[in-house]
Amino acid sequence: MPAYRFEALDAAGKSHSGLLEADNAKAARAQLRGREMVPLAVTPVFLGPQDAAAARFTRRVFTTTGLVVWTRQIAGLVGSGLPLERALTALAEEAENPRQRELVAHLKSEVNAGSSFARALATAPREFDEVYRAVVAAGEQSGALGRVLERLADDLEQQQALRGKVLGAMLYPAIVSTVALVIVIILVTWVVPQIAGVFINSKRALPVLTVAMLAISAFVRQWGWLVALALIGGVTSFVLARRAAPFRERSDAAFLRLPIIGRLARGYNAARFGGTLAMLAGAGVPILKALQAAAETLGNRAMRADAIDALVQVREGAPLANALAGKKRFPGLLSMFARLGEQTGQLPEMLLRASNQLSAEVQRRAMALATLLEPLLIVAMGIVVVLIMLAVLMPIIQLNTWVK
Repeated sequence: MPAYRFEALDAAGKSHSGLLEADNAKAARAQLRGREMVPLAVTPVFLGPQDAAAARFTRRVFTTTGLVVWTRQIAGLVGSGLPLERALTALAEEAENPRQRELVAHLKSEVNAGSSFARALATAPREFDEVYRAVVAAGEQSGALGRVLERLADDLEQQQALRGKVLGAMLYPAIVSTVALVIVIILVTWVVPQIAGVFINSKRALPVLTVAMLAISAFVRQWGWLVALALIGGVTSFVLARRAAPFRERSDAAFLRLPIIGRLARGYNAARFGGTLAMLAGAGVPILKALQAAAETLGNRAMRADAIDALVQVREGAPLANALAGKKRFPGLLSMFARLGEQTGQLPEMLLRASNQLSAEVQRRAMALATLLEPLLIVAMGIVVVLIMLAVLMPIIQLNTWVK
């Protein structure tokens, strides 16, 4: 039964607002009139997948952290023996965010109407992806929804931690590079012409470094806007071209071949794939469905295509380890642990162990890269600034020589 948000006036003219459940908007208005209230507005509290086009321009209800917290909350309530409907009611009442309160109220109304929890979550695909829904469906079928939700919260938390550490390691070099670029542009376009330009009218020959720096300064001031427009146009064209699936797959494959960044991306995607597959298989999801859902979590389209091809091989009867071993974009560690899991009957545990090792390797490499980039960027920035200052000071030193 859908939930509706209402605004109404009572007999005394006092305004009231809140939520109620009804079969449709007309029934909701009838409920309000039955309470001797005049309905002013009755609107559904949550718009489903049919409004996906409009949803692109709205923020998601749950942040990544918020989804982890919410999942852990409902796992604790359901795991303690509380019925799902009462757990959702409690979470709706405790929600501080109005949009979150409305979403949970919508889920509760769907469950009260007879839908499974997974099917209720499917009405909000932007908030709960396919992997999330598959795990919940497996938990409902096995009768261990609370334990499965707790495992799901752990997996979401691990993915968030891995993403945060990788981004954090790359954030400092990016900030240093941006600041250095801004400083160099200011020095070249404003400081150098102001100081070195004094010596241009001199009949003496300027140092080669000063002449070169003045030429660079003139080029940047005259054509810098055109270079900036060309860069913006190139980036925009690349982003638009990546909307086409074949080009995006080729560009993602080329990205994986980069010396250092490509290896990080390969390890990050493989860790996420292995962890998701381990969680789904451990929750009782059939391996083919688990492979399909895990493949959808891969941000790199080339690796996703490999995962889909491995799914086809497994569907035809090939072992998972052999299917993954034939895909060179996936680290050999993943197929090795998959083979051990198939031989020992502990596939989820082995895949989880492989995912943890890959995650630790990605974090180690990201931190090592950031540690190496920091001094290199500082040294590079220092060299550029020294060259600019020499270009400015060398004419002054020459002038002193001339005067003597």
